[in-house]
This record gives sequence, C-alpha cells and structure tokens, in this order.
Amino acid sequence: MQQDKDQAWNAAALAGDARAIQHLREQLKAGRNWYTALLEAIVMWRSPEEEYKGERYLYLIGGEAFDWLRLAERLCDEISDSVPEDEMSNLLFFDRPPFEISKQEFKAALGPAKYRAYLNYLYGVLIEQALLLATIYEVRKASVVPLVPEEEAVRAYKKIYRAELSDLLSRFQKDMKYPHRKSLTLTELKEFTYWLFRYRVKTSEKSRVASDTKKALLLMYRKMSNRKP
Repeated sequence: MQQDKDQAWNAAALAGDARAIQHLREQLKAGRNWYTALLEAIVMWRSPEEEYKGERYLYLIGGEAFDWLRLAERLCDEISDSVPEDEMSNLLFFDRPPFEISKQEFKAALGPAKYRAYLNYLYGVLIEQALLLATIYEVRKASVVPLVPEEEAVRAYKKIYRAELSDLLSRFQKDMKYPHRKSLTLTELKEFTYWLFRYRVKTSEKSRVASDTKKALLLMYRKMSNRKP
C-alpha cells in the first residue's frame, strides 16, 4: 500500500516538473522575461531531488531547506539557448538577477511554503558557511604560527561544534546512511552543513546560537557591502 502511494506521489511530482518546464518554455516563446518565468516554474516544480544528466540534483536539503539556485540551474539548462549568457551566469554564480526585486516580491513569487524552505536554506547552509569562515578568521588571527588551511578548518569546527571534524563527519554519514569517506561531493557538503546547523542549534545554549548567528550575519553583510555591483 505504501509503495503504491509512493509511486503515485512520484508520478504526480514528475508530471508537475514536466508542466513547470513546459510553462517556462511557453512563457519565453510568448515574450515574457525569462527570470519572471523562471520563478513561476520554480513554484510549479514538485520533486525534492532528481538524477539529471548523470548528476544528483538536490533541491530540498534535509527535507526542509530549499536550494532554489540549484533548481534555477536545472531549469536554466532547459532554456540556455534563449537566455543571455551573462544574465544567466550572474544569477547562477553570483545570485544576481537580471533586475532587482524586493524581499516581499521574492517572497510572493516563491509562495509561502517554498519561501519558508528558502529561509531554512539561508540560515542552515549559507549562514552556517559564513559562521565557519568567520571562525576560521578568528583561528588564523589567534594562531602564533601560520597554520595550513586544513588545520585552520579542523580547529574552527572544534571551536564551533565542540567536537572533532572527523567525529562530526562520521555521525553525519551514519545518520544519512552514506559510506564512510573523508571527502564529500558538493551536494553532500551542503547536506553536511545543514546537518551541522541543526546539530549546533540542538547542542548549544540559545545565547551562543544567537551570538554565532550574529557573527555570521556580520561577515555576510561585510562581504555583500564590498561586492562589486
């Protein structure tokens, strides 16, 4: 019975994905702006992940964090011949859309469910990455002698999560039922980062979670302020 339900859900998701791609192509043929049509197609998309051209595309990390640019990359591949290359590259590599929209407009475009999942990705992946980078800077500044990047990272992980990186990685791989390897794919690294975010929130005091988040946000703000237009 459950297998039949899963098969029915998967079939419905694939049908929704196909409609999203069709909608995107039709809107471009009708002269709509590609970015506007892309956001509409993203709302229509159903599958949390897929195998595409021999590569794993994961859009919903941990079942709750929406990597919308990964889905944008997937959909842009369907219309790459119809979109200015520089505009597409700016969006996919630098998160710079062809025209600016407000936070409220972006929220309305994605819809409530996908926007909540996008916020989970923002805080659980992007801000968690910024926290690691900010802590690496602290480790580097505090070190009497220069450290190799690998050692800086190991010390930063221990400072943030109060555990050895190797132990954290083993716990993650056990939870995810992944083989025990020292290296991770880019997709697995995002999953690991989100796993670390949930681990930190679960094991740290609220005041420390707030302090770490503030540290990461400040670094992100400085980097965005220094980014060339």
